[in-house]
Amino acid sequence: METTRLSAIAKDHLSKIREHFDQRPKLTAAAKSYRRILAHYYNLLIPPSASVLEVGCGTGELLRLIGATERVGIDLSAEQIALARQQVSGAEFYVQTGETVTFPDRTFDYILISETTNLAADVQEMFQRLRSVAHGGTRLIINSYSSLWRPLIWLATQFGLRSKQPESSWLTKADLNALLHLSDWELIRSESRIICPVELFGMETILNRFLAPILWPFCFCIFCVARTRGTCKKLTRTVSVVIPARNEAGNIEAAVTRTPTMGEWTELIFVEGNSKDETWREIQRVNASYPDRRIKILQQSGKGKGNAVREGFAVAEGEILMILDADLTMPPEELPKFYEAIVNNRCEFANGSRLVYPMDKQAMPFLNLCANKTFSILFTWLLGQPIKDTLCGTKVLSRENYERIVINRAYFGNFDPFGDFDLLFGASKLDLKIMDIPIRYKERVYGQTNIQRWKHGWLLLQMLLFAAAKLKFV
Repeated sequence: METTRLSAIAKDHLSKIREHFDQRPKLTAAAKSYRRILAHYYNLLIPPSASVLEVGCGTGELLRLIGATERVGIDLSAEQIALARQQVSGAEFYVQTGETVTFPDRTFDYILISETTNLAADVQEMFQRLRSVAHGGTRLIINSYSSLWRPLIWLATQFGLRSKQPESSWLTKADLNALLHLSDWELIRSESRIICPVELFGMETILNRFLAPILWPFCFCIFCVARTRGTCKKLTRTVSVVIPARNEAGNIEAAVTRTPTMGEWTELIFVEGNSKDETWREIQRVNASYPDRRIKILQQSGKGKGNAVREGFAVAEGEILMILDADLTMPPEELPKFYEAIVNNRCEFANGSRLVYPMDKQAMPFLNLCANKTFSILFTWLLGQPIKDTLCGTKVLSRENYERIVINRAYFGNFDPFGDFDLLFGASKLDLKIMDIPIRYKERVYGQTNIQRWKHGWLLLQMLLFAAAKLKFV
């Protein structure tokens, strides 16, 4: 086993850890039930089609319960790995440490570190080494104990509910974040889970599902999700801008003349939606008048912006997909900011934010502004990432990530008439890095808003509750 980069002190620590686990300490009944609870949350994060590597897998009890297609476990104890091979079918197990992991020409979609960070000899070296088995879309998921539970964990060990452990660290969330940053990983989100870490005749399900999201500071377990940090290999991409248009005849030509060409080429896709004015005729006229621009036009088959966006994306050919509202209150000139954020891998989902810069006086009524700020707080809690403006219509992501959202759409179902939340919730479910892009919000110059404040506000609240049941209270 190659350990040349490790100090003598680190090697000595690993030897003690190996000696401890080579004695084959069996998992207690409480430890097994805890892993069953952990597996429930891991299976919410990991798609069944994924490849998974678990670092510090022990006897493979957690990996056995993970529903991924490809499962690989590593542990420094040969005795633990021997037990894992006996007990877990359909998985691979190898004697390796996280600090020295080696899989030539092989990468994994998800890397799991369950409680192992506190036992590692050099956490920074482990994180750096794990980059060698990660690709651009790999997610590193770490779960560790909350320091608040340290006295209770000590008591559980004294009473035999938990096996005695070798000397270990107690890394906080801030410690992990700093070590990830030093190792060129970027923390996407962290959340506290599990307020009852053992099975209690079904009561643990009720407590963990309904009480833990509310009493999150007191939860037993902290989950951190990170991605590799770096720039994309291809720095010039093709772009499709989908423009849903309903009763926007006066804005169509401006959308063409004001939208800049980005990347190798930029196509504009107008999706007309049951307008009562001359919007469709104007779209046809503008399409004929600008033969030098890549323009596609269609009339949506259903109703609502969500349907228009999905049908526009279905015919899009670009590598980067954008939504631009036809009212042009989000200036098209700002779109290159979104393009640069995606191309340079600053984020994987760029979300427009109207609530940073001063806006035109008539751009947003006061009650709408209050509602936006309220939803911002609620959605930040719900998604585990800071979201300042959930209702801005401009959202940008790669075609590859959009197709992943489509594949996983069945988890939420067809619940969103606006289209924005279908994308936001789907991105959160896949642990995409979401980032707000501040824009200067302008007044309308033509037509009236299609938003009905009270009706749509009630719909938004319903969607929030629906998503909470799917993302938090699970």
